[in-house]
Amino acid sequence: MTLLLIVETLYLYLPAYVANATPVLLGGGRPLDGGRLWRDGRPLLGSHKTIRGAASALILGTLTGWVQASLPLEFLHPSPLNGLLQSLGAILGDLATSFLKRRLGLKPGAMLPLLDQLGFILTALLLSYPLLRPSTGQALLILPLTLLLHPLTNYIAYLIGLKREPW
Repeated sequence: MTLLLIVETLYLYLPAYVANATPVLLGGGRPLDGGRLWRDGRPLLGSHKTIRGAASALILGTLTGWVQASLPLEFLHPSPLNGLLQSLGAILGDLATSFLKRRLGLKPGAMLPLLDQLGFILTALLLSYPLLRPSTGQALLILPLTLLLHPLTNYIAYLIGLKREPW
């Protein structure tokens, strides 16, 4: 594995990372689920998943992909739609994880190992794969990279007061 492969892989999936991080910075406001409860009497998603967080994630992740597509990089030139698909995937993966956590009776902020770290990137990978067509190495490498980077960035966000929990 080369350093170039790592850099290329992180670059390819940057829109998903941006979309996943954006609600921590720009979220808040009205809950995406409108405060609705599921059949089990628990919140559908929870008050921490907001309209502003999802919208800002979609916008900034899509813009990231658009900027990437406009850069004259010889080694990578993703489609402008890549940012939209990855952002949408990151949001849907995160929402699916929240939905599952509520069904399991876990409160917002509680940890669900592996799914908390990989849910957003797996869904982003699946949605963008047909358009992006990453190499097998890139598709496989993004998972362990995310397992390393996600906890590190969350811990930094916790240390600087952006998150209540270090995970």
